[in-house]
Amino acid sequence: MSVAQGLAQFKETEGGEAFRLQNSKLLKVELAGEEVQTKLGSMVAYQGDVRFEHAGSGGLSRMIKKAVTNEGTELMKIAGSGEVFLADAAQDIQLLRLDNERITANGPHVLAFESGIDWDIKRVEGASGALAGGLYNMELSGTGNVALVSDGPPVLIEIDGDDTFADPQAAITWSEGVTSTVKTDVNMKTFIGKGSGETIQLSFSGHGWLLIQPSEGRVAAGGGSGGGAAGALGNLLGGH
Repeated sequence: MSVAQGLAQFKETEGGEAFRLQNSKLLKVELAGEEVQTKLGSMVAYQGDVRFEHAGSGGLSRMIKKAVTNEGTELMKIAGSGEVFLADAAQDIQLLRLDNERITANGPHVLAFESGIDWDIKRVEGASGALAGGLYNMELSGTGNVALVSDGPPVLIEIDGDDTFADPQAAITWSEGVTSTVKTDVNMKTFIGKGSGETIQLSFSGHGWLLIQPSEGRVAAGGGSGGGAAGALGNLLGGH
């Protein structure tokens, strides 16, 4: 067997879709004059006449929100004609197609989205006191493809009236009909280091769905909901 034959199983897949998975961890974006926004630094290869630039904050309002909340994935714009291959630390990639819909996502899980998708920063309700500034997420709305990443294969949980609770770092994205609030378990045991280790959770209610990953890590160091909550709790316990 030749080397080429041995590598044939890894050959890139072709097709007319703008977003096309090459495998569970690598996304190919077909550019044909339209602009796509992607996580900064997620490009692993490209072909053709492709231009890259920092996306900035997308307006004064979002710039202020990002400065205040430390939320919002750092984005870059890619445009031109050709193919761009995207990945993020070999995490699994999940493709969603929005049709005039709105979802909320934990910012660090957002890998890429098309020009028909708009985004904003939204505060999670229910935090108070020292935790009030700690939990923010990205809201994505419009029509187009969205690519998210998960640390392992995710699970889709249906939400139909009863409250569902999840670790802030495990919650990837949830539908428009679902409301998220903060649930905290800060007591004396927390202060003396004998708490459960599950001090902050997100409570989801309403009607729709929630996508969770089988991990509480990986994206935490990059900011987002979990990182903000951890930082706020650290300030609380440290007396700041």
